[in-house]
Amino acid sequence: MAATDAPDRRIWIDGSLVPWRDATVHLLSHSLQRGSLVFDYMSVHATDRGAAVFRLGDHVRRFLASCELVGLPLAQGEQEISHAIVETVRANPGSTAVKVCAYLPSVEVDVVPLDDRVSLAVASYDPGLDVVARKSGAKPGYSPTLRIWLEKQRRNRRPDILSPHAKVAANYTGPMVAKWAAKKRGYDEILLLDEEGYLAEGPTTNFFLVDRDGTLRTPPEETVLLGVTRRSVLEIAERDGRKVIEERVRPEALFEAAEAFLTGTSAGVWAIATVDDRSIGAGAPGPVTAELAKRFREVVAGRDPGFLHWLTFVDEG
Repeated sequence: MAATDAPDRRIWIDGSLVPWRDATVHLLSHSLQRGSLVFDYMSVHATDRGAAVFRLGDHVRRFLASCELVGLPLAQGEQEISHAIVETVRANPGSTAVKVCAYLPSVEVDVVPLDDRVSLAVASYDPGLDVVARKSGAKPGYSPTLRIWLEKQRRNRRPDILSPHAKVAANYTGPMVAKWAAKKRGYDEILLLDEEGYLAEGPTTNFFLVDRDGTLRTPPEETVLLGVTRRSVLEIAERDGRKVIEERVRPEALFEAAEAFLTGTSAGVWAIATVDDRSIGAGAPGPVTAELAKRFREVVAGRDPGFLHWLTFVDEG
């Protein structure tokens, strides 16, 4: 199969499952032209009881909150959206991720649409095999550690423009520009600062550092995206007896830390080796990061009875 061929997947759009290649929207649609598409992204995991969506309810509630922040008049509620997600995962065996989108499909000429009908779409697929490998021909995978660039010019999403809690397409343009430039210089990822110069987050990830005494520190929810993986790692760490602090963190604290890592739906817990070419701790995954990554993998695989309530098994009623 050629790398450009469409995956053999079906996407749920407004109640119907349609072939991947037919899931289209007009070039002049409002959401494409104005960046008004709202989305959420969640992971699907293989377990002994079959495929399971991780923290489905939390993701759907975050999605609904984003729609409210942006002002999209979405017709469906939490139960209907959750049902559509489960149906789509069932229809696409081998999926590892779900993206749910709310968008204005109407062709419009103004920033405020005349037709405010919102479409709902759900895609369930394997991003590495269905997208990355088809575009590059390379086997998808992650480096065990990250080379980070601390972004100096562009700041994180500003609440006086649009809440950093809103997962809306327009909120990712500034981070895209900054990360694109950093990747051209050989870095894997960037860290953004807030408007007052404190550490905030990556474009699609949350940030943690580990102090010399093993304490976890992460920026407070007020200034960053409400990461579901972030909150999961905090809860797992607290359950395991680790001290966690949510507070604003200055950039210089990075270079005094024993370890640092990012969290996100795609990568789980991802160790940071260097920031601006300076090593963090030993420059390799430290023991706390490694243990949290292992614990997180156990949880999403359904091997920790204490967190089974986070999994929605799609083959069950």
